Amino acid sequence: MPLWAAVAATAAAGFLLNLASAPVAWWPLTFVSVTVALLTLIGRTLGGSLLVGTVFGAMFYATHLVWVGEFLGPVPWLALAGLEALLFGVGAVPIALAYRWTAHHRARGVVQLLAVPLLVGGLWAVREVVMGSWPYSGFPWARVGMMQVGGPFVEVASWTGVTGLSFLIVTVCAAVVQRLRAGRSRLVRGLLLVGIVAALLAVTPQFPTTEAGTFRVGWVQGNGPTGYFDVKASGDVLAAQITATRPLHGQPMDLLAWPEGGVDADPLSDPAAAGALDQVVEAAGAPLLMNAATNRGDDVFNTSLLWTADPADRQWHDKVNPVPFGEYVPDRWFYELIVPDMVGLIQREYTPGTNPPLVQVGDVGVGLAICFDVIYDTVIWDGAQQGAEMFVFQTNNADFRGTDENLQQLAFARMRAVETGRAVVNVSTVGTSQVIAPDGTTLDSVGVDTAGAAVSTVPLRTGLTPSTVLGPWLTGFIVLASGIAFTAAGISYRVRTRAGATDHPTGRRSLR
Repeated sequence: MPLWAAVAATAAAGFLLNLASAPVAWWPLTFVSVTVALLTLIGRTLGGSLLVGTVFGAMFYATHLVWVGEFLGPVPWLALAGLEALLFGVGAVPIALAYRWTAHHRARGVVQLLAVPLLVGGLWAVREVVMGSWPYSGFPWARVGMMQVGGPFVEVASWTGVTGLSFLIVTVCAAVVQRLRAGRSRLVRGLLLVGIVAALLAVTPQFPTTEAGTFRVGWVQGNGPTGYFDVKASGDVLAAQITATRPLHGQPMDLLAWPEGGVDADPLSDPAAAGALDQVVEAAGAPLLMNAATNRGDDVFNTSLLWTADPADRQWHDKVNPVPFGEYVPDRWFYELIVPDMVGLIQREYTPGTNPPLVQVGDVGVGLAICFDVIYDTVIWDGAQQGAEMFVFQTNNADFRGTDENLQQLAFARMRAVETGRAVVNVSTVGTSQVIAPDGTTLDSVGVDTAGAAVSTVPLRTGLTPSTVLGPWLTGFIVLASGIAFTAAGISYRVRTRAGATDHPTGRRSLR
């Protein structure tokens, strides 16, 4: 494909991948997007593959993350989208090399039709793993597997996790590409085989977890002034949550859940806030899972607290991955030289938490994830492995009102329900809040910019899915196996080209 055509095609593919995600969520476009993206990398030079991959990333991330600009304007949006696009482009280079290094194998042989798709799928998954962990704890927000939350392949995530699902989807797309390259004589039969594999993935059932009773959760979306630039006085956010909670008084519940930032004071050091929470617990007749910024020594944490009538029974979990440039500024001295006004707005420096993402409510383990921590696999796996029978995800979407951010984050919550086989209560300050069943379906919901509260009976589940048990091992295996296969392909190519140069000392033979 000529470079100009590849650039145009990859830009279109990047845009299609955004349409495959929430809120449009046309999941079949994932397969179209990935297939086109792979076609544009075949035959590319190193510079060409970097360009093509970066254009794909720029189109996708610029449209997918436009909500970032709602907070501080276009600079953070363009900076994040630009960084992610560049990393995506760098990750395209190994895929292009994989196509080049295996080009000498027979077009209709097992290497081209089986090994190459597996290698390409693995390299794409490796790119997602790297971008999800680096730099500054990474940003695993946009993954191919996550685009399938509304499609027929979502149940596969309970077996493989999101990374494994990404690997399988890209491998299927890469297999289609290789069948197209093999010629017409094998195309129909090849596409039929690929279709059979896709059909098997589509009918794969969710891994069954064990029913363990039910649990009544009261959840409250206060719609208070929780945005960074909202006009508010001290205590306004807490007051909004208390007001929105009152309709639940008298209703039996096992737990009352508030969103991230539902308390705008540190109840561990503020007697007035602590007293107000004591009254909420007494009126609800249940412990309160709330969230606030807390201070311990010189450290500040984003903390979810299980507030109980007896202080000795209180438990807490601190956010594991504070958001860079939102909850802390990494390398502050450097970025103050570039954008001092923006960096100066972020005065509070949150410390990463190290305590388990779990609280015990009676004999029921409740797994936790605070806002963007829902996108990190290990936080969810840790909660499930340590005994969570359901999850509560607390978030504050106020800084992204009117954007797609809350629906994209909600897609993660739905995927986590399916992945772990557990119900999820996703409670937001301003919406969208939802109660999600273990199969990913919605049980209760409150829309955006609305104060609302309800008591929902959610199913409890025990037993661990393969995803939560094997997820770290499977991710590591994909990375290691792809790295070994990629290295072996490179060595084989190098040996072959050196042998060719020796056999043709005139240099006429093309080494491409």
